[in-house]
Amino acid sequence: MKAVTWHGRQDMRVEEVPDPTIQESTDAIVRITTTGLCGSDLHLYDPLSPFMTPGDVVGHEPMGIVEEVGPGVRDLKAGDRVVIPFNVSCGSCWMCDRHLYSQCETTQNREHGTGASFFGYSKLYGQVPGGQAELLRVPFADFMPMQVPEGPPDERFVYLSDVLPTAWQGVEYAAVPEGGTLLVLGAGPIGDMAARVAMHWGHRVIVVDRVPERLHRVAARGAETIDLDAVDDVPARVRDLTGGRGADSVLDAVGMEAHGSPLAEAAQKALGLLPKKVAGAVMTKAGVDRLDALYTAIESVRRGGTISISGVYGGAADPMPMMQLFDKQVQVRMGQANVRAWTDDILAVLGKDEDVLGVEDFHTHALPLARAPEAYAKFRAKEDGMVKVLFKP
Repeated sequence: MKAVTWHGRQDMRVEEVPDPTIQESTDAIVRITTTGLCGSDLHLYDPLSPFMTPGDVVGHEPMGIVEEVGPGVRDLKAGDRVVIPFNVSCGSCWMCDRHLYSQCETTQNREHGTGASFFGYSKLYGQVPGGQAELLRVPFADFMPMQVPEGPPDERFVYLSDVLPTAWQGVEYAAVPEGGTLLVLGAGPIGDMAARVAMHWGHRVIVVDRVPERLHRVAARGAETIDLDAVDDVPARVRDLTGGRGADSVLDAVGMEAHGSPLAEAAQKALGLLPKKVAGAVMTKAGVDRLDALYTAIESVRRGGTISISGVYGGAADPMPMMQLFDKQVQVRMGQANVRAWTDDILAVLGKDEDVLGVEDFHTHALPLARAPEAYAKFRAKEDGMVKVLFKP
């Protein structure tokens, strides 16, 4: 089959790899019909490269048609249309019983001190072959795949794999009070979808970004916007818009690669010059992130407010302004999305006749898998109005 594979920093290739096979009785093989390019895939493209192996199949936002199931699968059959969550979770361990699917004890990566495995996401998270491919082996097939109805296009459902539950959890964790204001930092796919979810729930939403196309997209849905390049002091502007108090809740949808952190950016680039084994050890013990977005969140949230972090951070030695967090009595919630915890609620919204979240035209680009290397480069550079890419294997 054809698949997108990692071969080095900023070196993605589409090549022939062996077809996946049933390995456990509870596996299924899914033929992929649509699969997404995620912002966190860009972390593999560069900063997390010490944990990648040439030939790794990437991608964690797939949906498709079941081709084959193992003898132990009861509830799924060939021909079923399914979306696959990015968490690889068993659905029955202590963590899964508490809907903490991103912490599944069956697939935790204890060697690296990390949580549940993900599809297509490095040694840190299980090195499970990913979904930017023509076929995908799916374990725990009676729990993980979400069956969706025939009829609506893939674009109606594919975001159940990651974008929608990540945005949904981010807004849930933000705990926006009734009549309150949510500030969303970053209008990439997660920030954009989080703004849509929050507005659907009736909240006032302000979005910060520096890319005009992204700001136009969220403004067209009804969000207020702040252009990062046109404002000297974002927290001061947020206070101006909120009666001098600050946002009730802030959602950081940017994460480790924020602009405005030159020293951390230089440290990340220097890390890439080290031998792979040494770079991995440094990153897991002393790595630092670009924290400009998180510092903006801390300065912009009101006293007694909540910060929700959906953007991925990977630094083990990040400096945090603990005095400010403590003095402002800020609550902070974060973590990888527990996808299956939210999907029933999301499916109820997607099942409406009206596309209330605008998912069917959420993507900006639909491309064949063969153009994946080009898409990675353009998405990272924020070129060509690229916000969300869907590949069609």
